[in-house]
Amino acid sequence: MAVIADRCPEIQVAVVDINQARIDAWNDADLSRLPVYEPGLDVVVGRVRGRNLHFSTSVEEQIALADMVFISVNTPTKSKGLGAGQASDLRWVEACARTVAQAAAGHTIVVEKSTLPVRTAAAIKTILEAAQQQDGQQRTFSVLSNPEFLAEGTAIRDLEEPDRVLIGGDDAAATEALARIYGHWVDAAKILRTNLWSSELSKLAANAFLAQRISSINSIAAFCEASGADVREVARAIGTDSRIGPKFLNAGPGFGGSCFQKDILNLVYLCRHFALPEVADYWESVVTLNTWQQHRIAQLVVQKLFGTVTGKRLAVLGFAFKADTNDTREAPAIRICGDLLEEGAQLAIHDPKVVPAQMARDLKQEAAEAADALNGTGSWALAQSVEEAVAGADAVLILTEWRQYQQLNWQELAARMRRPAWVFDARAVVNPEAVRAAGLTLWRVGDGEG
Repeated sequence: MAVIADRCPEIQVAVVDINQARIDAWNDADLSRLPVYEPGLDVVVGRVRGRNLHFSTSVEEQIALADMVFISVNTPTKSKGLGAGQASDLRWVEACARTVAQAAAGHTIVVEKSTLPVRTAAAIKTILEAAQQQDGQQRTFSVLSNPEFLAEGTAIRDLEEPDRVLIGGDDAAATEALARIYGHWVDAAKILRTNLWSSELSKLAANAFLAQRISSINSIAAFCEASGADVREVARAIGTDSRIGPKFLNAGPGFGGSCFQKDILNLVYLCRHFALPEVADYWESVVTLNTWQQHRIAQLVVQKLFGTVTGKRLAVLGFAFKADTNDTREAPAIRICGDLLEEGAQLAIHDPKVVPAQMARDLKQEAAEAADALNGTGSWALAQSVEEAVAGADAVLILTEWRQYQQLNWQELAARMRRPAWVFDARAVVNPEAVRAAGLTLWRVGDGEG
């Protein structure tokens, strides 16, 4: 919405939420305190907030004024009930649709922005159509699917220079109305039009294909470690094949974020619903291998540290699921740290953007009072700096590829650690020669020499 406001100054954009604290954060004069960290977002918001981008809790009022409403709410995997563990929880999408149905005036174009299962638009349509004539007012609606294909950390650039914009719908006038908005800055050839169902499935399929590449290269990384090959050399060799390409071939601790696992599990659920068990099993294996990779890394740490990490201090560098975001949803660090806590490790966690309250929620355990209070079994504390994290540590684990972790002074850090000391580079971002020259033993994902 910030980019649309920036590129379309004649359009008034209202972002509404029932959470007053969140809206207050979006309106904070200090742009560094926006509730979402995304490089460049503060600059865009700073340009347009108060001009044609507005944040408020006036949900019904803004819906009544709107010509177009974007539904952009969370659709997590259900934790209980029918489809638990795989199907998407659509309660908030339904709640939004009902609110729009009650508050809209005249003709309103309703746009699905949340990642949704195939044929969700039909449910939204049913709710909206039931409200077309009520309270003596005539209401009409058109429903479009406009999935986003953004990557966290590069979302602003992805919006400003998209590979494509996908609009699914059966109302040509509504489709063109949305296409004209994107047409302010996106080349017409990149604005693709499909039916609703193809648009919804395209988002799930795109994320499934990308996640499959990550699980595939991580499976090869494990084989490289066992066989003496180097996964980076293998990735470079296969990535030069024009049929494959180089993207998403970086071995690591597995995929995370708000979409990949959720969307694949949703696809698995839908395949089973439509009696395609073999297809469901195939896509489910992508998630299974991703989980295995994270457990494998934790187990490897324990094995390398003489079979036990009980009472040992481990410095964890990075908790976000990727660099340049504060998002921890399905972050690999959660599962890896959880396994190490169960083994009795004392974790000192550093991340430049993730707050300790979020770490506590993800680890389901409150932090120790201070780093020097880390004792006993299975405890963790926030480290304000990398130097604080590694002080007295038996090992360093790099779980997020933050740029600052690529430029560490390993001679200085090694002097702070307990010997013998290890570096477990799950992101392959360190200079191996520099680490070894500091007297540290290195394990690097996909490195047959580890």
